Order: sequence, then structure tokens, then C-alpha cells
Amino acid sequence: MKPAASPQPRRAAAAAFIGTMIEWYDFYIYATAAALVFGALFFPSDNSLFSTMAAFGTFAVGFFARPLGGIIFGHIGDRIGRKKSLIITLLMMGVVTVAIGLLPTYAQIGASAPVLLILLRVVQGIAVGGEWGGAVLMAGEHAPKGRRNFFASFAQLGSPAGLILSLLAFSAVTRLPEDDLMSWGWRLPFLASALLLLVGLAIRLGVNESPEFLASREQAEQTRRKEQAPVLEVLRSAWRPLLLCIGANTLGIAGVYFTNTFMISYTTQQLHLERSLILECLFFVAIIQFCVQPLAAWLSERLGATRFLVLMALLAMASPYPMFVLVSSGEGPLIVLGIALAAACMASFYAVIAGYVSGMFATRVRYTAISLAYQVCGAIAGGLTPLIGTWLAHSFSGQWWPMAVFYSLIACTSLVCVLALARRYALGRQLELA
Repeated sequence: MKPAASPQPRRAAAAAFIGTMIEWYDFYIYATAAALVFGALFFPSDNSLFSTMAAFGTFAVGFFARPLGGIIFGHIGDRIGRKKSLIITLLMMGVVTVAIGLLPTYAQIGASAPVLLILLRVVQGIAVGGEWGGAVLMAGEHAPKGRRNFFASFAQLGSPAGLILSLLAFSAVTRLPEDDLMSWGWRLPFLASALLLLVGLAIRLGVNESPEFLASREQAEQTRRKEQAPVLEVLRSAWRPLLLCIGANTLGIAGVYFTNTFMISYTTQQLHLERSLILECLFFVAIIQFCVQPLAAWLSERLGATRFLVLMALLAMASPYPMFVLVSSGEGPLIVLGIALAAACMASFYAVIAGYVSGMFATRVRYTAISLAYQVCGAIAGGLTPLIGTWLAHSFSGQWWPMAVFYSLIACTSLVCVLALARRYALGRQLELA
């Protein structure tokens, strides 16, 4: 029995990485399409600002659906099992993404097109809402003692990997002639998700259920404890740490949509740079982010998670000012350097925060609690960040400092909440809900 179980921590970390990579690929291709083509295809207008804001509005809708996914799949994960929940979310995400790739446009079926796009986006948001918490827990709860933050970081590593895949896909299709891109080329990244879905399912089915979940369920059966719905227990007994964890996640969530999704529209519409140039630059930034995250997770084990998170949040507060100066040059290498400065600080914070907040809740409600924290933050900070950034860019045309201040406020929010969590609970101590 022991030999069969020994590779499970590594296998769980690999499954968390591959699964979240696929789910984030699906999510990011929507974000990229919203920035580049969805405005014209599904919300045609003579006003480019209206079209872009409408496309980003559908992007935000998916975020607002994510807390619902966190509640639904958090309940499944806390009561039935982490693994079952993750299989369902992966299937949902893959099927919906392919459906978006097959969707008729406004020119083909009129107003029904944006309605169907929004509905599919809602389902996509529900699926992602249940994915993140389960992937973090499957990796973290399989981890050797004292290494939860490092192993949980592999679920976070799926985000830059998915971004790399999505940028590769759209960099390829944006090289097509404009008419081909707008008629059928944009569909290819969505349809390619079908192949990734099969790979993800094969890997995820090979991972055992979380040992901490099994132990918690066995204990509950032995004590015959009457348990209320996980979401009600969290809201009743742990609402304070829940709020702090929502705030602590802000930099990791809003930061990535600022440096990626918003910067695509900012550089192409305000600075009038070529789409292929900014996508190529973001591709190199994503590679840097992918390399930085494991190093950050390893370094946090040496420095201590709280100290490391505080340091990264402080650096993130300062990072947007050189970023905008360098991006405004319009030169590819300087754009990469500028965005990479901000992305490295944000990615380092993002790599560690998942394992950090998961230790704040008891096993029996942990899936629900961290999913709620992450997804509510995603609905507010992630969904609104591209909209706020676009509004600031048009309201202060030719000036970048308002957007830089906005990014600093994002980082400051996480800094304050991490400090509050550190004061409230000793590092490494698990909060008991009852």
C-alpha cells in the first residue's frame, strides 16, 4: 500500500498544474478574445469604447458567476470529495469553451449572439469558480508535512502556463489576414480546448482522493457530528478571516488582469501599438512569470510566508510607475522589461498566497472557504479591473499615472489584509471553526 501511495504528492501537484493550466487556458483565450475581437464580433458599434467596454462586460460576467461555482463545487468538494468536484469542473470548462468557438456572431444571428455568449460565459465562470480551490487543496493536502505552500503553488503555476498557451494560440491566429481572423481564425484557440480536455481528464483521474479529506470524513462519521452546509458554517463562524482572505487575494487576481488583459487594450488603443507586438511581449512576460513562481514558493519557505508576502506586496506597489514609463516607449524589449517588473512581483505573491490562506480554515469547510475567498475577490477585483483601467485610460487620455495609482491601491489592499491575517493568527496555525 505504501509504495503505491508514495508518488501521490508529486502526482497531485502535477495534476493540479496540468488541470489548472487547461482551465486557465480556456479562461485566458476568452480574455484575449474580449480585448481583441469580441467587441466587433458580438457588440458592433461605431464607438470603439462602447464595443470594448461591452466585451469586457461579458468578461466581468464570468467573474461574477465564479462565487456561485465556489459555493456549488465547494459543497461537493467538502462533502463528497475533492477529486469528483475537479473532474466535473474540468468537463464543464472544456465543453463550454468549445461551444464558444462554435458560436454564431452578431452578424449571423443578431442579438441572440451576445446573449448566448453571456450565458456560456456564466457557465465558464461557474466551472472556474470550483476549479481553483480544489486544485490548491489536492496539491496542498497531499503535500509532505511543512510543505503545503510549496506544493499548493503548483496549482498557481497553471495560470502563467495557461496564459502562455493562450498567447501562443492568439499570436498564431492574429497573423492571419484580418478577414480570416474575424471570420474563422478567432475560433481555433477555443476549438483546440477539446484536445486539452482529454489530456487533463486522463491525468486528473490518476490522482487519489485527498488524504486530509478522507481523514476528516472518517472522523465525522465516527463522531456522527451533524454538519450544516459548509457555506453556512463558514459565514457563521469564519466570516472575519474570510473577508481578510478576500482582500489578501486582490493583488494576485487583479494584478494579472491588469498586466495582461487590460494592457492589451491599453497598448493597442491608447498607444496604437500592433496587436502582434503586445501579444509577443506578453508571451515573454508569461515565461518570466512561469519561471518566477516556483522560485518564489521555494524562497517563501526560507523567509517565512508572511514576511515574503509583505515584501512582494510592497514591491508591487512601486512597480507600475517604471512599468508605464517603459511601456510608453513602444519598444518591444522595454515593454517586456516594464511589464515583467510588475508581473514578477505579482506572480511571486500569487504563488504563495494560495497555500497561505488555505491554512486559515478547518479541513471540513476548507474547499468552500478558500473558493469563496478567491472567487468573491475575482468577481470584484478581477472582473472590474479591465473595466476600471479602460475607463481611466479614456478619462485621462495621454496620462498613465492614474492607472499606476490604481495598481498601487490593488497591491496595498493585499498588503493590509496579509498583515491583518498575520496579526490575527500565528504563522502556520490552522483556524478551527468550531
